[in-house]
Amino acid sequence: MVTILEREASKAVRAQSLKLHCGLCQRNTAMEGMLTTSLSGYEVVIHHFDTISALYEQNQRSYIDLIVFAAGDDPEWMVSLLREIKAHSILQFIPILVYAPQAGKSFVVEGYKLGVEELVSGFWDHQIEAAKAEMLIFRSRRDLSVNPSSKLPGPNAIEYEIDKRLQTGDKFAVCYGDLDNFKAYNDYYGYVYGDKMIRITSLIIRNVVQDLTAQGFVGHIGGDDFIWIVPVEEVDVVCKNVIATFDRMVPFRYAEVDREKGWIEVANRRGVIERFPIMSISIAVIINQKRMFKHPGEMSHMMADLKKYTKSLPGSNYMIERRKKY
Repeated sequence: MVTILEREASKAVRAQSLKLHCGLCQRNTAMEGMLTTSLSGYEVVIHHFDTISALYEQNQRSYIDLIVFAAGDDPEWMVSLLREIKAHSILQFIPILVYAPQAGKSFVVEGYKLGVEELVSGFWDHQIEAAKAEMLIFRSRRDLSVNPSSKLPGPNAIEYEIDKRLQTGDKFAVCYGDLDNFKAYNDYYGYVYGDKMIRITSLIIRNVVQDLTAQGFVGHIGGDDFIWIVPVEEVDVVCKNVIATFDRMVPFRYAEVDREKGWIEVANRRGVIERFPIMSISIAVIINQKRMFKHPGEMSHMMADLKKYTKSLPGSNYMIERRKKY
């Protein structure tokens, strides 16, 4: 029988789809063996964790497809961890499967209210649980459209996050980061190096946001376009650190001769050979003050205008929109 993820693999990168990374937190169970048996059609990589910080670090190294909790006795110890995961800006999007054969009805109800996608409170049937795990992972990849290069949430998750914050009335800043001269770099060095540049940029933004704010969110629209959301009072320090780290690291992604010149020569969009400086990053920032915006589309409209202006400036810059909604 062809599995769901194998069908998905034929449309994407087969080798990547057949490797599943599972974060596992367990007590008094043999869940590691149960998972590998149930998902025997895949190369299952188990990442053990007992704290949220450990899970996040594992997710930075290898994108976690599924988080599994298992308890052979009273599962109440899971509650605080489940609550932390679902409140985390990045981990909240990873599906959770809980195995708790000793759980009572109250725990099952609370688990689903906390956002657990699947809770097994009875006998573990390998075929049934394999089908459930596959479906959870498939739905997560489909709904969040996680970018294969950056492993960051895609457009659907970004829109959901902005809309969620608009509904709560929080004051927040949306930062739109776009690489300058990326197309020239990609054409000159090739798509393999271009893809590595996207991964490096995603790590820079994700690490800076995660290090400087507990309420941050980072997403990848696609290509060389990124979105991150931070509290208003932290927007300056976050953007300054993203730019400083980017400008310090990126020149070393060029050959020494090109780095010393400070430019590369590539045909532009009109087919004319042109000199392009070392890549920089432009960041357009929109702040939602006094519930100025009611939905993500309004923010997107103003962001496009500000982004165009910011990219017209030389080097790496960030610009905060100070005008009222128009």
